[in-house]
Amino acid sequence: MRIVLLGPPGAGKGTQAKELVSKYGIVQLSTGDMLRAAVAAGTPVGQKAKDIMARGDLCPDEVVVQIVADRIEQPDARNGFILDGFPRTVPQAEALDRMLAQKKLRLDAVVELKVDPDILVRRIETRVEQMKLRGEPLRADDNPDILKQRLAAYGVQTAPLVSYYKGQGSLRTVDGMASISDVSAAINRALADAAFRPVAKSASKAGAAKAAPAGKLAARKAAGSVRKPVEKKASIKAKSAPKAAKGACRKPAAKAAPKKASGRAAKASKKSRKPARGRRLTK
Repeated sequence: MRIVLLGPPGAGKGTQAKELVSKYGIVQLSTGDMLRAAVAAGTPVGQKAKDIMARGDLCPDEVVVQIVADRIEQPDARNGFILDGFPRTVPQAEALDRMLAQKKLRLDAVVELKVDPDILVRRIETRVEQMKLRGEPLRADDNPDILKQRLAAYGVQTAPLVSYYKGQGSLRTVDGMASISDVSAAINRALADAAFRPVAKSASKAGAAKAAPAGKLAARKAAGSVRKPVEKKASIKAKSAPKAAKGACRKPAAKAAPKKASGRAAKASKKSRKPARGRRLTK
């Protein structure tokens, strides 16, 4: 199972990713963690990323995609993975698709957690007030102003991915404002539905175009397999059968009458049939 989780900051992607890891036995892949691991391991791409970050620059898409490519080759990712925080832009999504295609892989589903940004901000504000009352230290991401900036950046950079994956037929949208358990159940239903989706719309159209002539040819072959001429031959035999039977019941032909003998032979025959006359006795 290969999944991408989409959603703005505070949508609960991390929580749902943990649920999916437990349920499907797959690994959660975070670009930040992968970058740090590659740098620490001293891999060629990790060293390249280290040099780029040392200059204060952002890692280009091809470097991040290569790090992802190396990571999904590891044994623990054989059953699948969840990408959280990547891709963030349409070019990154296109680069990810190319990389997976080279490995003869594809994403099984892209799950979007749809939330209301205004409600997210109000939640953060409420949580900050409660933490202050309890005297708890605040985290960097518990700042409402920072959250607003991150939400705005998400709307500009990452939101277009919704249209991109929707066009591929892989997008599944879930109400992220529901309870954690309800969101998890909705994601599981979405993944079950995604298991039956076509490879891609373009591929399915091409396949349908190829299948149409093949279907017609198969229909012709099927129609040709029922040979009507055979039935005609059978009917011809059936019609000829009575004639043969009728012929078998015919009376035997009468014997031809013997031919009449010639004239001399006939006279000789008559003479032979006359009795011989005795001579008269004289006194």
